[in-house]
Amino acid sequence: MSSLPLRGSALITAALLVTGCSVSTNPDEAGLEYNAGLFSSTTFDNCVEPGNREYYGPGDEAFVYPAGQRTFPFSGSEDAFYPAATVVSNDDLELTVTGLATFSLNIECDVLQEFHERIGIKYDADTEEGWAKMLREYIGEPLHRALDDATKEYAWRDLYTSGETKAEWEKTVGELTADYIEEQGGGAFFCSPTFTGAEDEKCGAPQLTLQQPTPPEDVRNALTKAQKAIEETRAQEEENKRVDKELEAIEELVDVLGPEGYILYEAIKNGDIDVIPVPSDGSLNITPEEN
Repeated sequence: MSSLPLRGSALITAALLVTGCSVSTNPDEAGLEYNAGLFSSTTFDNCVEPGNREYYGPGDEAFVYPAGQRTFPFSGSEDAFYPAATVVSNDDLELTVTGLATFSLNIECDVLQEFHERIGIKYDADTEEGWAKMLREYIGEPLHRALDDATKEYAWRDLYTSGETKAEWEKTVGELTADYIEEQGGGAFFCSPTFTGAEDEKCGAPQLTLQQPTPPEDVRNALTKAQKAIEETRAQEEENKRVDKELEAIEELVDVLGPEGYILYEAIKNGDIDVIPVPSDGSLNITPEEN
């Protein structure tokens, strides 16, 4: 009788040993597997490549993270990961910046393990909510800092109206963002959007697409009015040039025809006076118009 419980226990143990579990990754995912059985401490086992399935024992743990190209939008829209950034120019005007950061998680096995143990566990970043929260801290905050630092080097009008200045500023923001993201995370965890994790491939920096920095509405309206006034002044200057040339032509005609001759010339040109050819013999018949 006493042997039955032991035999049942042995069968249960055997079943646990052979049952196990599996983790499957989509082509745009990568995973990590940890030995965490009932009678063992938690230790890293191996990585799971995109599009693979791995089997592991009961009690072990698996974590799946996004791989391949991902985006981090920051704007005023509801689906953005982060709000639009408010920064200040070197002439003390607040500007609003929106845009998009495009990146890939570094899925080189040792780097992914480091990311998971340093950051992923803390934020539950293998969940949708945890992933979004982690990105706000490790991409959003460094990006905002980079935007703020870069914008302080430029005048607001140049950033808002000059494509050349905007391109230079955008390049500076990208360089600072790459440095700040790596500094924040303590490693090269976020790479260029084309990064696939190949051994001979360099991580590269996340790619930024930034919209033109925008000043407050009242400043934009004032700038529009000022530009309109400039255009109106230019138009008036062109009209003044036309009138001056016309006056010069009149003066030349007056010099040739005299004042009365010029008046007669203008009347004939405008059709106020009918001109009748005189025959060579001097005879002329005129029929008055009936009223």
